[in-house]
Amino acid sequence: MFVFNVASRREADREMTMPVFLENIKMFFPEIKTMPHNDTLMRLLTKIEVDQIEQALIKCVQKLIRNKKFFRYLIDQHYPIAIDGTQKMVRNQIWDEKCQQRTVGKEDHQYKQYYVYVLEASLAFQNGMTIPLMSEFLDYTKGDTNRKKQDCETKAFKRLACRLKKTFSKLSIMLLLDGLYANGPVMEICRKNKWDYMIVLQNDSLKSVWNEYYALQSLSPEKEFKMKWGNRNQTFKWINNIEYEYQNEKTQHVHVVTCKETWEEVDKDTNQIICKESNHAWISNKPLHKHNLHKRCNLAARHRWNIETEILIQKHHGYQYEHNYAYNWNAMKGYHFLMRIGLMLNVLVQYSECFIDVIKTFGRRGTIKFIFETMKGPWFNDDYLKTVEKPCQLRLI
Repeated sequence: MFVFNVASRREADREMTMPVFLENIKMFFPEIKTMPHNDTLMRLLTKIEVDQIEQALIKCVQKLIRNKKFFRYLIDQHYPIAIDGTQKMVRNQIWDEKCQQRTVGKEDHQYKQYYVYVLEASLAFQNGMTIPLMSEFLDYTKGDTNRKKQDCETKAFKRLACRLKKTFSKLSIMLLLDGLYANGPVMEICRKNKWDYMIVLQNDSLKSVWNEYYALQSLSPEKEFKMKWGNRNQTFKWINNIEYEYQNEKTQHVHVVTCKETWEEVDKDTNQIICKESNHAWISNKPLHKHNLHKRCNLAARHRWNIETEILIQKHHGYQYEHNYAYNWNAMKGYHFLMRIGLMLNVLVQYSECFIDVIKTFGRRGTIKFIFETMKGPWFNDDYLKTVEKPCQLRLI
């Protein structure tokens, strides 16, 4: 259902239960006997341990890692993992006690909303390939209800970090995080787990770190490096070993880098060439120098945006991320994990060598539609399948 971007349970029952489609599926997957009705699937998901579905996804990624399928895209032999949170769905009525809640509207017309919020972790590689990895659901019951403090993204990050460390205990990891995580406790978790990291440093975050950065930068003019990346002229400035104190008694030594970019582009309204400018800043756990700036900033830190793009694709390009497939928390999570598996399979197809020409011709969504329509047609037979039945190897671009 999710591989073929089917929009709902009702549409899946209409499109995927036709006799021709089922027979074609059986040709490729002989172990499949029947296609269950989606109401049956929903009832099943309410009763089983749906976390095992996510474990199937994780085991698939672990196998790809063992087979060194991502070896060319590593950063200093580290696997870049981006983490970001997003709202999955929102309703005006409480349908499960685990839903987060908030008050919206103006003072004269306020009302409560109940929503599902998920912290996602994905492998985010420098070629744009983003592989789903883990999901951590925020749970209102895990907050401090006595103090009226519900679950939050920071608490969910701690739980997700524990799961990552337990699952990938020996894997060299580089976390790519946004400005919410620029704080001492997160850095402490990363250092304890021996994880590399690049964290966005916003202008209004860690004032003491910014003050020391500006003071030391004026005394270290040699710590500047200019380069051209694509059509952009970049100027990097950095300061190492800035002492950051938090919680009154704890200290972390951080390394800060800023990047100013300038480039030219054509204005859509006037057709005139205009100059554009942007500024970025990150915290690194490793000392910075001109030989590692491009790798850590351009090939790693900037690709934290991969996960934001991935979330937008899940929401607006066929995966129905915000659609509520079931008003049951367990079943809702099960559909979410199935959706992430479907996304992973499609991403591997999109970045495989054998599909390059097809993707260029039809586009990503066009290719999915083309394959789905083919599977619903009477085009396959045993003689044809015998011509294509041979061992194949996944080769990524």
